[in-house]
Amino acid sequence: MQTTTILTFITAMGGLEAVKWFVRYLTCRKTDARKEEASVNSLEEENRRKKVDWLEERLTQRDEKIDGLYAELRKEQEEKINWIHKCHEVELIQKESEVKKCEIRGCVKRLPPSDY
Repeated sequence: MQTTTILTFITAMGGLEAVKWFVRYLTCRKTDARKEEASVNSLEEENRRKKVDWLEERLTQRDEKIDGLYAELRKEQEEKINWIHKCHEVELIQKESEVKKCEIRGCVKRLPPSDY
């Protein structure tokens, strides 16, 4: 091939800029590939961090909700235990009044002379 055809071909393909780009590509292709891989890795790590942060936030929200439900459950249980105690006290008073009831000589409303 003649030099004029080679120069014409190079000029047709982009001139001096094409030569510069080709030389740069040959010399820097490995570093450019590493830079691109590093940028992709950093983006992936950032996405993972965002996902982990979102999941941690969801966990804290669920923990707060569970704590609220447990507090409500404990309140209801305490209320029911208080009602059970009140009912037992009334039953004890009723049993005590049945024991102290005076049925001698038809005096149903009178208290017995001794305190049992």
